[in-house]
Amino acid sequence: MRTLSLRPVALSLLIGLASSGPVFAAGQITFVSQGGTYQEAQTKAILDPAAKLLGITVNQDSIPDAWPAIKAQGATGKPIWDVVDTPTSNCLRGGREGLLEKLDFSKLPNAAAMPEKYRTPYSVAYEFYSTVIGYNKKSLKKVPQSWADFWNVKAFPGTRALRNDPQTVLEAALLADGVARDKLYPLDVDRAFKKLEQIKPDVTVWWTSGGQSAQLLHDGEVDMEMIWNGRASAVKKDNPDIAFTYNDGILQNTQLCILKNAPNLPTAIQFVNAAVSPELQANLPLYIDYGPGNPAAFKTGKITEKRASELPSSPENAAKQALMSEEWWASEPGIQAKARWLKFIQ
Repeated sequence: MRTLSLRPVALSLLIGLASSGPVFAAGQITFVSQGGTYQEAQTKAILDPAAKLLGITVNQDSIPDAWPAIKAQGATGKPIWDVVDTPTSNCLRGGREGLLEKLDFSKLPNAAAMPEKYRTPYSVAYEFYSTVIGYNKKSLKKVPQSWADFWNVKAFPGTRALRNDPQTVLEAALLADGVARDKLYPLDVDRAFKKLEQIKPDVTVWWTSGGQSAQLLHDGEVDMEMIWNGRASAVKKDNPDIAFTYNDGILQNTQLCILKNAPNLPTAIQFVNAAVSPELQANLPLYIDYGPGNPAAFKTGKITEKRASELPSSPENAAKQALMSEEWWASEPGIQAKARWLKFIQ
């Protein structure tokens, strides 16, 4: 009962449509995500099953960065979207600016049953991915298993790449400097940048996209690098010399939120509750290398032990990682750290 309509959304079009008011009837929602193979996977795993379960139509849209459109639709007071899959930072900003519905978790029992650290007042975890250490087994005599190893250029010689973004890189620097995973926040920004100055001369590339990071590892341009687990998995399938570790990974998630004054609010609430149910969440790893947002998915019997070992949010792998605090990055110190990064990278 889904109408698939994956299309880029022009901001001017969104504003124009929003000003004309909601156009959807009850029993429908408009769901928005980032498109590509990720949205194709969640369509099969979660969106289609949720539509069938609830007897609704899930219209879809896609946009790489939803934040400008969320702001534009919020300004009209008459949004055309209902539910958005977006980084947690957008959910926090949107909530603070009055652009998102504050969730009543008594109406979302599946979300309420999830760990409190996996949700905000305005959103709930939908899927997990990790920033990990990827490496070439063939070109390295010893492979890195921690950020301390990555920073140790003498014991682990080889070319390196890091992401050109302070988020995850500052965390990696502090982990390399001995900060415990559960003691990262609030980040000691001065200490992180001091540690980064040590490794800066040995970083061959500061990558700016997931595709670039995958190509660097695949083509042997670097021996080790920071990379997203999904990208590393794809390269590993194509090149058996490539591997990665969840040790010292930085666990991140996107979350589902509902726009303020969503045209189909009651149905949107029902949809979110269904989308984060253990049964539907357990479908996602069947189609893509991302972990379910709801940890109860691992108790459904749908995810094999072998498959769980490959996923970032399995209990075993999550225990090896640090959970990123998007709330800290959305705070004033986080904003200042991003500004400081621009000077550092120049």
